Amino acid sequence: MKSMNKVKETAVRPSRLEKTSWVLVSLMALLQGIYALYAFIDPAAFAGVRGTALLFSGDADWVRIYASRTVFVALIIGYLLYQRHYRILVWAALFGTVMPITDAYLAYEANAANKVVYKHIATVIYLILTSIVLSKVSNNTQGAPQHDI
Repeated sequence: MKSMNKVKETAVRPSRLEKTSWVLVSLMALLQGIYALYAFIDPAAFAGVRGTALLFSGDADWVRIYASRTVFVALIIGYLLYQRHYRILVWAALFGTVMPITDAYLAYEANAANKVVYKHIATVIYLILTSIVLSKVSNNTQGAPQHDI
């Protein structure tokens, strides 16, 4: 019984900053999953939400291909969060800015509504802020126990 109490005493509770990073990254993964589902179910409507339009009905296949890649990204991000690989997630958030930057450009070129372009820009800002929080968490949790793979 004493050994169980020692385990409880030495268990590390996540800090507020770590909890914040979990929320930020979970929202990233969840949103990617929702977008993937939406893109797969209704490619034309999804393209409109993103600020572009499908020119031909056959283009829907490309949106569904996007959906499958998006599910992959969501699963990888979720797994890295579960494993507490914060340093990798810092880079994933930063590298992930490529997607909304490209989306903003494509939406702008397609003469999408300004709010659509601004949404993509807001996503870039969100990813940068998330990477900053993750960087601080990574620096504070170096040497912290990780889940086994």
